[in-house]
Amino acid sequence: MMKITTDTKVGEIVRNNFSTARIFEAHNIDFCCGGNISLDEAAEKEGVDTGKLLTELSTALQKEDKDSAIIESLSLAGLCDHIVKTHHSYVNEAIPFLQQKLQKLSDVHGENHPEIFELKASFMEAAAKLATHMKEEESVLFPHIRQLEKHRIEGAARPVNVELARSAINQMEAEHQVEGERFLRLSEITKKYEVPPDGCNTFEVTYRTLEEFENDLHRHIHLENNVLFPKAVKLEKMIAHTT
Repeated sequence: MMKITTDTKVGEIVRNNFSTARIFEAHNIDFCCGGNISLDEAAEKEGVDTGKLLTELSTALQKEDKDSAIIESLSLAGLCDHIVKTHHSYVNEAIPFLQQKLQKLSDVHGENHPEIFELKASFMEAAAKLATHMKEEESVLFPHIRQLEKHRIEGAARPVNVELARSAINQMEAEHQVEGERFLRLSEITKKYEVPPDGCNTFEVTYRTLEEFENDLHRHIHLENNVLFPKAVKLEKMIAHTT
């Protein structure tokens, strides 16, 4: 079992056992975009008692998280493939459905629920940004990461630009932060996806799917920011200094 202290990074804790994510979320602590700070810093920032948080996390860590262990065992190429097949595919499938449902909600219920207009506009912008973001990862960053790993394992040709991962990751992390903040706002607009008393089945389906979308995005960003990216940067630095 992982031993944690107040100096342990939030992202490292979730990386070791994803079940701890629900504890951080319950205390409004950002574990994906904001995972690179210590437990003590995160608790202070949100006004959470550090001792209580440590106790809750230690209890959660007593139970093995097989999914996190499997993720950690993947090669960098395997992790890239997992992110694309699991999370990129989910985003691509969910976006058209949510766009259609949000349009219907705004047409039918917008007059009585003006917050729907902001919700729809924000999600439409997120959809466009995420599509471009994922395309950039799949066409530039992930192939470069695969090339780095191939060089390490097979002694293949050294990547021409061994600093591409770090520069591209800086951009990806900045975009993750924007989307994290955007979905925080969407959660606020909808009072954490609470269907209004006069809400119909379309409200229910749309809000449940939006909540699922946000939860998937959190894990998606966590896997990149806290697992894939640090490993890729470490490997890139090693190659730059040894070849």
